[in-house]
Formats: sequence, C-alpha cells, structure tokens
Amino acid sequence: MAFILFLFLSFLLHGAHSEIICEELPIGLCTLSIASSGKRCLLENNVKDIGNMEYQCKTSEIIVKDMNEWIESDECFNACGLHRKTVGISSDSLIEPHFIARLCSDSCYKNCPNIVDLYHNLAIGEGVFLANLCEVHNKMPRRAMMQFLSSGAAPGPVSSADGPISMAEAPASI
Repeated sequence: MAFILFLFLSFLLHGAHSEIICEELPIGLCTLSIASSGKRCLLENNVKDIGNMEYQCKTSEIIVKDMNEWIESDECFNACGLHRKTVGISSDSLIEPHFIARLCSDSCYKNCPNIVDLYHNLAIGEGVFLANLCEVHNKMPRRAMMQFLSSGAAPGPVSSADGPISMAEAPASI
C-alpha cells in the first residue's frame, strides 16, 4: 500500500514540475535564475513609451554548465549582497570593496554556487581568478583591490613624466 501511495505522489509531483523559461518568470525571480535550457536569465529595462519603463525577464546567451532550472534563494541574495531587481550582468561590482567582502564571505562563497560561478566567470573575463581575489581579500582587503585594478580590469589614468603623448609620438602596436 505504501508503495502505491509513493508511486501516486511521485506521478503527481512529476506532473507539477514544469520547465523554467526566463520570459515566463515573475520579475522578482528573474535575476540569477537559470532556465531549463541552462542559459542565464537577465532582468532588463523595457521602455514601453516615453517616461514609462518596466522590467522584462529575458534569456541570455550565457550557458551555465552543470546547473539548470535554478532560482536563486533569498538567503544567497542576502549573503552575497545582491538584489533581485539588479538589471543585467556586469563585472563593475568586482571593484567595490563592500561587494567583494560579501561575495568572499563564507556564507556566500561556500553556500551559493550559482552566484560564485557567475562572478568567477566575470572575474576571469577581467583577467582575475575569483578564488585568488577572495584569498587575498580575506587576508589583506586593500591589497586585493590593488591586485584586481592592476590586472587590467579597470584601467586607470595614463600619465607621463614628459606630459601627454601625442598620437604622432605614441608607440605603434603590432
């Protein structure tokens, strides 16, 4: 009898399971979700008409390996210092010391694989390994920011002892 009940409940639960399609997600669940296809969902601004803007959930071309049908938990949003209504995906937050502190905290880094995977890939795009950045940040926070900025991720102002370089004086690139 217990086996029949188990089969019946399994059938009901399987039938209730539907695939995640970004465009069908409520706005509050879009950010950091992963569709059944394995692609990340992005919250975007959608301008209806002049002065009237609303959010829209879209499927990105970013594919997440080994993770699909994922809706990020409120606990991870809070632990990592993120917001559900974050529009788009950007590496800009990686230069913010308060964000790095939250991202590298044990409560985020060890418990929120989806968020860590996203920011790991964003950091790689900037020439930095997130694990190394977090290790340095946890030991010496100011040095971590210098390491990230010196990686070429965010170019700083150019200066020269002889003044600005004109186009005629600039070295040719190969």
